[in-house]
Amino acid sequence: MSTIVAIVGRPNVGKSTFFNRLVQRREAIVDSVSGVTRDRHYGKSDWNGKEFSVIDTGGYIVGSDDIFEDEIRKQVQLAIEESDIIVFVVDVEEGITPMDTEVAKLLRKVSKPIFIAVNKVDNAMRENDAVEFYNLGLGDYHTISSINGSGTGDLLDAIVAIMPELDAIDLKKEELPRFAVVGRPNAGKSSFINALVGEDRNIVTNIAGTTRDSIDTKYNRFGFDFNLVDTAGIRKKSKVKEDLEFYSVMRAVRSIEYSDVVILIVDATRGFESQDQNIFWLAEKNRKGIIILINKWDLVEKETNTMRDYEVKIRQQIAPLTDVPIIFTSVLTKQRLLKSIETAVEVFDNRKRRISTSKLNETMLEIVKQNPPPAIKGKYVKIKYCMQLPTKTPQFAFFSNLPQYVKEPYKRYIENQLRDYYNFSGVPITIYFRQK
Repeated sequence: MSTIVAIVGRPNVGKSTFFNRLVQRREAIVDSVSGVTRDRHYGKSDWNGKEFSVIDTGGYIVGSDDIFEDEIRKQVQLAIEESDIIVFVVDVEEGITPMDTEVAKLLRKVSKPIFIAVNKVDNAMRENDAVEFYNLGLGDYHTISSINGSGTGDLLDAIVAIMPELDAIDLKKEELPRFAVVGRPNAGKSSFINALVGEDRNIVTNIAGTTRDSIDTKYNRFGFDFNLVDTAGIRKKSKVKEDLEFYSVMRAVRSIEYSDVVILIVDATRGFESQDQNIFWLAEKNRKGIIILINKWDLVEKETNTMRDYEVKIRQQIAPLTDVPIIFTSVLTKQRLLKSIETAVEVFDNRKRRISTSKLNETMLEIVKQNPPPAIKGKYVKIKYCMQLPTKTPQFAFFSNLPQYVKEPYKRYIENQLRDYYNFSGVPITIYFRQK
């Protein structure tokens, strides 16, 4: 399970730069003009072997007439409520401002771990200037420079040090497998669960966004026993305007992280759009089992190869992870509903699959022998040994003399061979090459 870390603070203190450093890519727009971050960015980060989610919020502003800034203020407050850990970023160049004081007042009411990150500290003089941030009344601070990365390692050490306690609390709640039903608004998620359990457990209307929260439903039929989680629809961040809907999106993101298998429901009449892809890759980043249900298939005009062409197009859009079950269904007519659940359970089992080291070496070393990695600079890579790592999701280590010369195409070849010989359908696989 993943901890959610929210980055908060007033505008233009370097929150987005810090976020980009944590997720290791330029995902949030960075500009010297205050208020550039109008919405939230979600990303995955890891430090010392611990993964966590990061939310970059817009700058917290008080006393502004700007409608955007009023909305940002509401959504920062919601991010604080939903997160597990809060990083409060301040600017050493400007010192404590009235807005910093307002944010500190808000945070003093929160009973969650709070870390003060004094940003733009890139020399010894500024290190001394940071002392004044004790006056915020939030305890110790960490000096960092988001641009060059100095100090961020110490801050992350402190953050991840408290994560096991948070995860241990959540683990106690998890008993049955959790299947998160996700998708865009009005794709048929609640109708899917109602059809499965045989009762109108969740409110269903043709108005997008009826489901505001994540709802757990225990499913115990036909020999299956698990929790179905109906999440609020995830729509493009540019369309997330009201604070209640932003809260729903955060709950949906958290539901994905806390699930074992993600059932992505797609509206067949709209196709596999960019937001469906975003949800798919969010599940893939979290290494969840994934199945795709094409709902409302009864409303699509069909020709001889309509289903095949539809499936081919989706697999092109989710490449390179194409080994994912795609099921065409109709919740209204209950077409292939049981198959959907059977497939979700299979994917759950695939995600837990363990392959013995002897069996793995017997199969994979023979494949490597027949098709070894290409030589680079006249040097040949020799893979001597492989094993499945003792992790919750399928991860494999291959030991060789020159692991640095194994390129991405060969890693994909090895992954495809693993999928051919062992059933990992619907499950992301991670492959590492290590020095023997």
